Amino acid sequence: MSNTFAILGAGMQGTAAAFDLARFAGAGKIILADLSLEQAERSSQRVNGLVGRPATEACELDVTNTPELQTFLTSVDVVLSCVPYWMHPKIASVAIAAKTSMCDLGGNTDVTWKTLAHDEEARKAGVTLVPDCGLAPGLVNSLALYLLEHLDETDTIKLFCGVLPQHPKPPFNYKLTFNVEGLVTEYDYRAQVLRDGRLTYVDTLAELEEIDIAELGRMEAFTTSGGSGTSVTSLQGKVKNYDYKTIRFPGHCERMRIFKDFGFWGEEPIDVKGVKVAPKDVFNKVFGKSLGQIQDTDQCAVRAVGDGKRNGNPTRLQIDLFDKQCETTGFTSMERLTGFSLSIYAQQVAAGKAGIGCVRYEDAMTGTDFVAQLERRGIKLRFDEQTTVGA
Repeated sequence: MSNTFAILGAGMQGTAAAFDLARFAGAGKIILADLSLEQAERSSQRVNGLVGRPATEACELDVTNTPELQTFLTSVDVVLSCVPYWMHPKIASVAIAAKTSMCDLGGNTDVTWKTLAHDEEARKAGVTLVPDCGLAPGLVNSLALYLLEHLDETDTIKLFCGVLPQHPKPPFNYKLTFNVEGLVTEYDYRAQVLRDGRLTYVDTLAELEEIDIAELGRMEAFTTSGGSGTSVTSLQGKVKNYDYKTIRFPGHCERMRIFKDFGFWGEEPIDVKGVKVAPKDVFNKVFGKSLGQIQDTDQCAVRAVGDGKRNGNPTRLQIDLFDKQCETTGFTSMERLTGFSLSIYAQQVAAGKAGIGCVRYEDAMTGTDFVAQLERRGIKLRFDEQTTVGA
């Protein structure tokens, strides 16, 4: 039986998710819904042109209009939410009322917990809700699951991820590939990690280290928030140490730390010539606009490292993923790794394989199955194993 999928937000990630659904889901219908009908139609036409058939249709929809959204979702089997992260819990409650399953891109773990709090209502409605199905949180945590599944005992999981310009320009050597509010949230809020089995909060833009990426050379990595999602809580007791860091070109962390240390991300309004304004709002407007104007193709580096034991021997497993903007489809690496990941989980939900209720991402699908789906899409991963026999 074919399913009807709907995507809320026909922007970058939503369009990539629709393309992946059109290729792999065998969907009866794929609806791209957006507040801007023009945007929805443009995205729908792009996907249809790429797959060579009328696989998607466009729809104008205001997701903040609850009655309108519920009516729309009534005929949808699985909805993929690609709108700003703070909207997800409200959309989740409407999806449950419409008896529609849902996946979202996450973006803020505190908000994700609000979505997961709808578990009892989702179970009663017989639907499935899986948040945090993007890149980080999302794909990187699936690689962590893969490592756990291939080690008998796991001591440490270290995750790294960075979406970067192919032709970096000083001073930040960075290209904005998603919402600037989300970027500042990652840089400004505290990060939750596992240290010696205990849930711990650490500062962001900290614990700086060098990391060598074969395709990029010497890079830097530092703590940011949100990338681990709920997995640090779910995996407590299964791994002693678990953390996530963001990869950037050298020097980026120090430059961004200046904005943090000098109050540019403050949320309390201050008086500027008689006008009350939050510093963060000004920063997002000015800095976000400047970064958003940078024209460049992107690339993404992901690394997952697991230390533990297998067959009684100390073993280190490492997965490296390096992806570039696709010349054939035009989809950026960020779109491919985020939108495709969301689509993979939506298809898992549609197939009835993720369980019923509000399901944490890390409980909805094995890392081994997810990796197989990535490889099916031509996304290449390198696997390395180092075992010390008899140690």
